[in-house]
Amino acid sequence: MNAFVASTDSKWFEFLSSQADVDEVNFWMPKRWGGRFRVLRRGEPLLFKLKAPYNAIAGGGFFEHYTELPISRAWDSFGTKNGAASLSEVRLSIAKLRRDDPLPWEDYVIGCILLVEPFFWPRDLWLPAPEDWRGTIVRGKTYDLQEPIGSRIWDEVLMRLQGREVGRQVAERPRLTVPGGYGEPVPVFHRIGQGTFRALVTDAYGRQCAVTQERALPALEAAHIRPFSADQSHHVRNGLLLRSDVHRLFDSGYVTVTPEYRVEASARMREDFNDGENYLRLHGSNILLPRDAEMHPDPEALRWHNDNCFRGG
Repeated sequence: MNAFVASTDSKWFEFLSSQADVDEVNFWMPKRWGGRFRVLRRGEPLLFKLKAPYNAIAGGGFFEHYTELPISRAWDSFGTKNGAASLSEVRLSIAKLRRDDPLPWEDYVIGCILLVEPFFWPRDLWLPAPEDWRGTIVRGKTYDLQEPIGSRIWDEVLMRLQGREVGRQVAERPRLTVPGGYGEPVPVFHRIGQGTFRALVTDAYGRQCAVTQERALPALEAAHIRPFSADQSHHVRNGLLLRSDVHRLFDSGYVTVTPEYRVEASARMREDFNDGENYLRLHGSNILLPRDAEMHPDPEALRWHNDNCFRGG
C-alpha cells in the first residue's frame, strides 16, 4: 500500500477545513495529469502537504477516482468541495497556475483527483514534512507504507484517524474506516459522495447516454435508479448516465430500463402530453453498458424501478 504526499495550496485547505460535513473533495490539477493516472489505487491515502511557509502534512483523503472535466462540470459536480466559495474563485485560482492565460469564458479541462472521507487536522496535530522532501517537488511524492519513512508517516496518520493520543493532544475521532495498524497496510474502500458518483457514472458509460448514445457532455446527467432517499447509496451500479430529458422522464416514470437492459417507454406520454413519439421510438432498444461488467446496472435496482416508478402502458 502506498500513500501520495501531495503539495497542497494552503488557501484550498483552509477553506475546506472550515466547512462542515465535507464527505468528498476535488483535489484538482490546473491541467490534465498527462498519461494514465497510476499514482494511487482506489482506497489508498493522499496526504495534504501544505506549501511554504507551513511545510507540514495537515490532513488527507482516500483516493476514489481520477477524471478530467471541464471546469464548469467540476463546479456543477462538486461545488464548494472544489475548495472555494464560487466558480469564479476556482477559475481565478486555477488561472494563476495554468500559465496560459485562458479566456474568461473558456471552459478548459482540469485534472480531478477525487478523494472521499477527507480529514483536516487542527494545526497542533500537523505532521512535519517527510525528511526526504525536497523543495523542487511540484506535485508530490509517493511513499511505500512498509518502507521506513512511509511507515513512520502512516503510524502518525493512523494515531490521528483512530483518535489515539498524539503527544498531549487527542485527535478528534472522525467518521472514517481505516486499516487496523497491525501487519501490512491495505487499501479500504469508503463511501462516495454525490459528486464522485456523478464522475464515476459519467466515465463508466464512456460519456455517452445509456439510452440515446448522446455525447454532448453538458446534456448528460448521472441518474440514480433507486433514488438516494430510498437507497442511501451512491454506488455506480445504482446509476445510469442519461441525457437530461431522458433523466427527467426516467425519474417521473415515463421511461424505464428492464433487468435485461432494454428500454421501455410508456404510451401514457401520448395521453398525458399528446406527444412522446420521439421517446416511444426508443421502446425495446438495448441500452449502452459500461465496458466493465462490475459497473453494469444492478438488475434488482432496475426491477425496483420497473415495479415502483414505471407508469406502464
